[in-house]
Amino acid sequence: STMAGLVTLPGEYGYVILVLVFYSFINFWMLLRVGQARRKYKVFYPALYANESENKDAKLFNCIQRGHQNSVEFMPLFFMLMIVGGLKHPLTSASFGVVYCIARIFYFTGYSTGIPEKRATIGKYNYLGLLGLMICSISGAVRMIIA
Repeated sequence: STMAGLVTLPGEYGYVILVLVFYSFINFWMLLRVGQARRKYKVFYPALYANESENKDAKLFNCIQRGHQNSVEFMPLFFMLMIVGGLKHPLTSASFGVVYCIARIFYFTGYSTGIPEKRATIGKYNYLGLLGLMICSISGAVRMIIA
């Protein structure tokens, strides 16, 4: 069968939107931190990472850069799962999204210490947020199919 008409979003979908905006602020904050580190450790564009043989602070800068880069790599997946999962499960998706966002802050700050293992203390719970969002998205898809 085909779907006809407009999709009506539940009022609670506003929470999904707020979480997406929250993550956008987090991303901007990480971007600023990378910019500060570029100036401090003298790693200039277009270099994405510092060369360890040329820069004594390369590992620290690279950890800061990598913490942000990893978050950027996961952003499309997170946004897609939030948008899709939130269609049928807006409050649950928003809750998992908040878990993801807070864990991403800890992931970045842990990584930014220059000790990569510190990204995985509280930061590892971002995967719990993603798993929850995957379940919301699958559940929503199944509900649409059988409706």
